[in-house]
This record gives sequence, structure tokens and C-alpha cells, in this order.
Amino acid sequence: MKNFTLTLVFTPILLLASSDGYEVYKKNCSTCHIETISKNEFVKNISTMKAPPMIEVSNQLKNQIMIKNDDEDVHKKVVVLFIKNYIDNPNLEYSLCNPPAIERFGVMPSKKGKLNDEEKEAVAEWIYDRYEGVQFK
Repeated sequence: MKNFTLTLVFTPILLLASSDGYEVYKKNCSTCHIETISKNEFVKNISTMKAPPMIEVSNQLKNQIMIKNDDEDVHKKVVVLFIKNYIDNPNLEYSLCNPPAIERFGVMPSKKGKLNDEEKEAVAEWIYDRYEGVQFK
């Protein structure tokens, strides 16, 4: 009975403490990275864009980070790890953006110290999951 009671007491606290990736995105990323847009609309509005749309960021990362045995769980973990690191340490040498995107937008500014580990994990997983099966077209 005590274990059951503790579970009921602590579960809501844990749920409140966890970060919502979409909320982290809206607060920290959406001012530069639009969530989704068609390729045609992007081309029409590129002069007003501050950064590539998040749909294209997600697709580029998923397509360029390859796992030898095609294990989807491992692939997701590696992409999430890359995003978490890149949030704090963006670098031209490690960027996976297309060269024209880098030329147009440059390298994103570091968010080091602006997101805690939980927020970075949440937004990185959201970036991966949100665009699963969604193409930039």
C-alpha cells in the first residue's frame, strides 16, 4: 500500500517537472526556425527567414546521420545527441546544413546556458519525432 501511495504522490510531480519539447521549441527556437512550411513558400519568403525551417533541419539531420545497421532506436539516440550538443556548440565544421543554407543563414548562435539538459533532450526528441515521415516539399 505504501508503494502505491508514493507512486500516486510522486507521479504528478515528475510529470510537472518534465519539459515539453514543443514548448521548448516555441520559447527558444521558433523566433528563427519556422516549424513547417512548403518548399515553394520557403523559396518565396527566403529573404525574410532567419534560419532554415525546422522541418528541413530535422530531415537533413536524419538523412545525413547514418547508422551502419539501420537500427532506428540507435539512429534516434545519435541524432538527439547531435542536436543536444549542437545547441550548445554550433560549429561550421560540424554543421550538417546544405552549403547554400549555411551561406544564406550562417551558423546558429550558441544557446549554451539558456537551456538545461532536460530542455535540450525534450526539444531534440521533439525535432526528431515531430517530422517523422514528413518531407520538406
